Amino acid sequence: MLALTKKTSYGLIAMTHLASRGEGKVSSAREIAQLYGIPVSLLSNALKELARGGYVESIRGARGGYRLARPPEQVSLADLVSSLEGPVRLAECVTNATDNHSECSMQLMARCPISDPVHRVNRRLQDYLRKLTLAEIVDPALAVR
Repeated sequence: MLALTKKTSYGLIAMTHLASRGEGKVSSAREIAQLYGIPVSLLSNALKELARGGYVESIRGARGGYRLARPPEQVSLADLVSSLEGPVRLAECVTNATDNHSECSMQLMARCPISDPVHRVNRRLQDYLRKLTLAEIVDPALAVR
């Protein structure tokens, strides 16, 4: 089953919260955690990852917190998930069939009956996640069908 980790879920909650507040608005990790009933420590870890990826900026001081570093229209769901979890993939073999770190050997890949369908589904999932922006998550009316 495909599922996002808690860190990714909390990071997406934070990003949608910041995007819905508007450009330049700052929210603390504690404020977001309390508002959505999530652990502040896990949320803080997600926000640090997002800051490292350049998606949020950390603001120091008494009125500090986090704000978006990019306009929501320029941030895809694929960007966010990759920043928090690494590459999006349905199975190990979809990263790179010739990768020595892959779970599947080249011998198995040559005979694997699900390799092609898994790769096709993975490409479609990645395409969809690249097209879906943070702005569309915040306001579904913006979504292009």
